[in-house]
Amino acid sequence: MKLFIDLRWLDVIDILLVAFLIYLLYNIVRGTVAIRIFLGIFALYLFWKIVEALKMELLSEILGQFIGVGVIALIIVFQQEIRRFLLFLGNTRALQENKFLSRFISWNKKSASEFTSDINELYEACKSLSKDKTGALIVLKRNSMLEAFVTGGVELNAKLSNTLLESIFFKNSPMHDGAVVIEGDSIMVAGGVLPISEKRKLPSQFGMRHRAAMGLSEHNDALIIIVSEETGDVSIVQNEEVVSPIKMSDFKKELLSRLEKS
Repeated sequence: MKLFIDLRWLDVIDILLVAFLIYLLYNIVRGTVAIRIFLGIFALYLFWKIVEALKMELLSEILGQFIGVGVIALIIVFQQEIRRFLLFLGNTRALQENKFLSRFISWNKKSASEFTSDINELYEACKSLSKDKTGALIVLKRNSMLEAFVTGGVELNAKLSNTLLESIFFKNSPMHDGAVVIEGDSIMVAGGVLPISEKRKLPSQFGMRHRAAMGLSEHNDALIIIVSEETGDVSIVQNEEVVSPIKMSDFKKELLSRLEKS
């Protein structure tokens, strides 16, 4: 008995690869408002391919023209998701673990030892900010570039110190609502703006600082420290994982552990 569709082993591989890409896209848009649009478009595309396979010429032509014209609109609607997907494919961590690529590409990876001498400065600053319930958002740059995600702010390029951090996040400071970006032992930017997470299933107690930290962690491997203005709780966010609240007695240990892994 002959099937009405000829299926080769290459077609099976093709289907599996497409399914894998769809799975990656779904993980990226899951929990955001874009998931409804994504599922609707996927259902329409699947219906079009079924109609095309059944050789329903008129309906297939109409759907084909609609989808063809809609590609440009999709690029505009999903520009953030497309960028996130491309960043995922070019994730430096995944590439670093590839032994073949690591022979040809030299990664500028920072070790935890570069931060060790400055952990005390961060600890003292966070301890003081937490005690006074002064909100803070501190980004420690790791392997990935931050320029595409941190906008605005003031370039400082100043030596990291707890006194300077406390001054930046002082409630009457013009830069206290933004993020501080730290690279190595230097404060590079103060008052920076981070992308806000579009995920809807975030804990209700998450304020704008937590959502900004989560938004950056969705795109980047940076380590983000948050001090809550409402409770004084200290949190750490990295790779979409939130550790909160952190006892100040465990702060240094938690920070060093994550810096060593990243």
